Amino acid sequence: MSETHNQCILDGELVELDTLRYTPAGVARIALKIRHTSTQQEAGVERKVQCDIPALALGVAAKQASEMQVGQRVRVEGFLAQRSLRITQLVLHINNIILG
Repeated sequence: MSETHNQCILDGELVELDTLRYTPAGVARIALKIRHTSTQQEAGVERKVQCDIPALALGVAAKQASEMQVGQRVRVEGFLAQRSLRITQLVLHINNIILG
């Protein structure tokens, strides 16, 4: 059975940044929130979209994120996953950060 690896790419502004922490296994971890604003086509009509996306970075991406400033423009690549087994809220897990 083959799995597909779909990456999400999101541009936005860093609006929240928690403190860098470490998992029990010693992996760097940081939670953040990115505000995405754009104009999209929907049913032939332009629609302004704004949403705050909760995100999580681990390892090298977490260390890079910890040096960012709230208000900074950023482009991130990653994947969507549930927050936990019991909480179905989606969180963007960041694999790569490109400062903008």
